[in-house]
Amino acid sequence: MDFYAEGIREYPHTYTLEKLQQYIQDETILESRALAFGADRALHFALGNIPAIMPYEECADGVREGKVRDIALLTRVGRSVCFMVTELRQENDGKVVAILSRAKSQQRCKQRYLDHLIPGDILSCRVTHIEPFGAFCDVGCGISALLPIDCLSVSRISSPADRIQVGQDIRCILKGRDEEGRLILSLKELLGTWIENASQFSAGEAVIGIVRSCEDYGVFIELAPNLVGLAEPNTELQRGQVVSVYIKSILPPRMKIKLVVLSCLENSEVRLPLSYFYDGKHLSSWQYSYPDNNHKIETIFDAPTE
Repeated sequence: MDFYAEGIREYPHTYTLEKLQQYIQDETILESRALAFGADRALHFALGNIPAIMPYEECADGVREGKVRDIALLTRVGRSVCFMVTELRQENDGKVVAILSRAKSQQRCKQRYLDHLIPGDILSCRVTHIEPFGAFCDVGCGISALLPIDCLSVSRISSPADRIQVGQDIRCILKGRDEEGRLILSLKELLGTWIENASQFSAGEAVIGIVRSCEDYGVFIELAPNLVGLAEPNTELQRGQVVSVYIKSILPPRMKIKLVVLSCLENSEVRLPLSYFYDGKHLSSWQYSYPDNNHKIETIFDAPTE
């Protein structure tokens, strides 16, 4: 069974009483749009012509333990929600109401998918929320994982919004888990080494870049998410500005790219696209830096065995 972030896939399910009975028996994970969060503190749905209710305790794994805030449930209204049908209940007026559980679908996702992942495993996810310290991503059935800002790229950024946006589907690598077992993700290891990124450019070219840092000794300009070059000091430039630059030279052993700023592109909003340089399912280790460079930048995912 594949597990996906909520809203990634359309589920063309047929909702009849017979079908719902089959979904209960097969423990099928379904998805539909939440229509309301009622005074009964339940999420309400319509499965075809059949009304459905997701009781408060079933709105997310962890609600019973007080680990999920109400705002996380309220904001599901109008959005896709994963669930399993647990019961078809006949009301006093004779109508049948489907009882749903998002918590059970999340528990299934953890037991059969997420709990089996190890550091270095690569997974697909969707960005759901951005904070100054990082982005939260749906890694399956609405389960959230943190992508820290310093794991978004080698190039330093002031906000995760400089690199990604809410609703964007991305690939990440599992960095580890926090004390409560929640997944911590990383992206930079999939965006290429210095050599892989630098090979996309040549001396003598003019390209677009983004100013990432203005120092006394020069201006660092991002050419790709994992690659920056250095231009001469310029007091007129500001962090985040989009510029056109001339590539003066590329020096691989020193991991240096010398740039000349040609012009500042006013009122331009540019987010350099993510380019993935690895399409496998697991990465044991990654070394960004040039092999002979003394400044080693690397990540080791597989712990050495004794």
